[in-house]
Amino acid sequence: MLDPTVLIVLVVVLALIFDFTNGWNDSANAIATVIGTRTLTPLKAVLLAAVLNLAGAFFSTAVAKTIGEDIVDPNHVTMMVIVATLLAAIIWNTVMTLLGLPVSASHGLIGSLIGAAIAYKGLAVIKASGVGMILLALLISPLLGGALAWLLMKLIREVFRNTAPSKVKRIFRPLQILSASFMAFSHGTSDAQKAMGIITLALFAGGFVDSIEVPFWVILSAGLAMALGTAIGGWRVIKTLGMRLNHLETPHGFAAETAAAALLATIAKVGVPVSTTHTITGSIIGVGAAERVKGIRWGIAGKILYAWIFTLPGTALMGWLFYQVLKVLD
Repeated sequence: MLDPTVLIVLVVVLALIFDFTNGWNDSANAIATVIGTRTLTPLKAVLLAAVLNLAGAFFSTAVAKTIGEDIVDPNHVTMMVIVATLLAAIIWNTVMTLLGLPVSASHGLIGSLIGAAIAYKGLAVIKASGVGMILLALLISPLLGGALAWLLMKLIREVFRNTAPSKVKRIFRPLQILSASFMAFSHGTSDAQKAMGIITLALFAGGFVDSIEVPFWVILSAGLAMALGTAIGGWRVIKTLGMRLNHLETPHGFAAETAAAALLATIAKVGVPVSTTHTITGSIIGVGAAERVKGIRWGIAGKILYAWIFTLPGTALMGWLFYQVLKVLD
């Protein structure tokens, strides 16, 4: 049995590495469209996203509490369960980023936690109602994002139908910077909380805190880790979302980012963890469909979909396997 202090330090370090890989893969969520439309240079875009990721981390802790309380019973979680969870999620995020595939860090973390917890205590430790609510939100978020983006794009086309394309582009360049900023802020609000929830769960499991309330230092460190990952940037993922999935102009980027960011900020405040990746990808497809369905590169979309489908069972299996290896230390 390892010393509890050593274990909590290990968990915090792993959680921050996870948050870094989350920002690394998800940097594309906030800035792929603004780079794809050439509204901002890559360097300016990633710096803008990193700063606003950090700011967004302080907006709410409702999602962190959901991760800490509503997936597994926090009274039946050990440090090794959390270590196994984080190792599985980190490896999955890293491999998918290197492959250039945007995946859901939410799916990865939740799947890993479920797998590791089942390996420790069996199915009884899983909170079915909480998991069901989270999975439903994860599934419908790309549909809602796509529908909102489709409607917004149709509205933009109607309002500007008699305006010269060059003038439309000039109008939407500054607007897209605002929408990208909103998206980066919403990304920090939603995704930084996942690492916060895991760290707080570990603090509770180790007896360092009495309830699932997120300490300030946890918020700050998770926000910084995600901001750093975003600043590094997963360039292959950015290329997939911003340039390969659909041809984007500034109105498309504005519509996709605004729809996704509004949805993410609203749901994060409620406390339901949803996938930023799923939401923005759905929104990009939505604006493409509003223009011309055949213009969407469905082969690329299919590869992304396969990555989504396999994330939850894949990470659950990895979490289960990691705990089988680590349980001798529990």
